[in-house]
Amino acid sequence: MEYQDFINAVATRAKVSTDQAATLSRATLETLADRISAGQAENLAYQLPGGLDDHLRRPLPHRRQEHAQSFGLDEFVRRVADHPAIDRALAAAGVGAVLTTLREAVSRDQFEDALAQLPKEFQQVIEPVGAGGRQHLGS
Repeated sequence: MEYQDFINAVATRAKVSTDQAATLSRATLETLADRISAGQAENLAYQLPGGLDDHLRRPLPHRRQEHAQSFGLDEFVRRVADHPAIDRALAAAGVGAVLTTLREAVSRDQFEDALAQLPKEFQQVIEPVGAGGRQHLGS
């Protein structure tokens, strides 16, 4: 998947402009990098196009530890909303859009490995595969 395809998919899912989708993607990927192991973040980054991969790799001032931080979906959305130009409503819509698009952009195994490091509540915001709005009935 190319960078613009990723951003366009996020924009469509979140019903936002491509500029907002790019900001949401950056903030969500940076927050995801805090929440999963450094090795898993690197594995995902390796499969993403330029312009997105660095958000999972980039050492941020607050990212001093190698181990994942433990926090749930509400805190994840709050941290995304802490980024400039993103409010709570935009973050709530955007996190699911970015994570769903990430699932399409990387291999199934890598996405499932990353998802396994997150609480089950994250599955609620990721669109089911091929389910036009239907509820996810899996584990």
